[in-house]
Amino acid sequence: MFRRVAVTAVCFFSALLHAQILHGVGSTAQYPLFEDWIKSYKKANPGVKLHFTPTGSNRGIEEFLEGRVDFVATDIMPAGAQLQTARQKLGGEILQVPMVLDAVVPIYSVDGVNTELKFTAVALAGIYLGKIKRWDDAEIVDANPGVSLPSTAIRVIHRSDDNDTTYLWTEYLNRVSPEWKSGPGAGLNVNWPVGLGAKGDDGVEDLVIGPRTTYEVDDFPKNLSNSIGYVQLHYAIERNLPYGDVENASGAIVRAAPSSIMAEAASAAESIPDAYRSLLADVSSPTGYPISSFTWILVSANMRDKAKAKAMADFLKWMLNDGQYSVIVRHYVKPPPAIINSAAAEVAKLH
Repeated sequence: MFRRVAVTAVCFFSALLHAQILHGVGSTAQYPLFEDWIKSYKKANPGVKLHFTPTGSNRGIEEFLEGRVDFVATDIMPAGAQLQTARQKLGGEILQVPMVLDAVVPIYSVDGVNTELKFTAVALAGIYLGKIKRWDDAEIVDANPGVSLPSTAIRVIHRSDDNDTTYLWTEYLNRVSPEWKSGPGAGLNVNWPVGLGAKGDDGVEDLVIGPRTTYEVDDFPKNLSNSIGYVQLHYAIERNLPYGDVENASGAIVRAAPSSIMAEAASAAESIPDAYRSLLADVSSPTGYPISSFTWILVSANMRDKAKAKAMADFLKWMLNDGQYSVIVRHYVKPPPAIINSAAAEVAKLH
């Protein structure tokens, strides 16, 4: 019995000693998920050490394109010129594997209001353009019959740093408002027409209002009355933050939830070629939540170290199957089956 235990221990530690190491960087919003995956995958496959540093998508893509890491998790689409450079530098196709769905939601605090508010596309664009200034504006009131909204000024909050959440939020505003598109536009950061800037805190999806007084996002709804901002859905759920429903491209006002986010992705899979490579902001789906998107893992299809390539492929296969349990627990959303199948076909190209 002792000999059997000893042999097992030796095999285990030998596997650790000769483990393949996979270095990843990227999206801060998905860092909690990678924390779970690192622990779970260590148990499932002790022969692979998984590391992930939350650098943000933009910096993560830069590190990946420079060949300093094995993969990047990103909420933003790399530019065509970036991909072309990466193909030349890394020696092959860049695989784009959808790993999870997430959404951005408007969070708010309104004096005397303890119900879920509904926001039209016109209302959200108008608030962030500085054209809708008070909570009892007709555009907000008409979408919320029976709710007594105060005639108080709206405090607009936006991220002040380059941020993946801003990227999706402004992409939605860009698609629903011609004035927004011709003005601030979409990006990791924009020239905000109005509002108070809030910087992310140490790579975690919370907001700090500055410069003199600071609030974490937990305090934001309570201590900044009559305010509106935006965060990732999983963060709003974990912190029990009030968040509103949003009008989609079909004219329905929809609440962000696994079913509505999956509906947006499923609709895209039916109507858009290679939908797993697309942003989902405002896809035409009657029941879909419009400010949602994939997070992708980018990896070179032709990794020079073939043992590492196998380890990478094995991890990605695990991520698309057993790893999806953590997706649900952490309040992210599993991609629908059609997208999972496309992702598996993408992983099969890795060699």
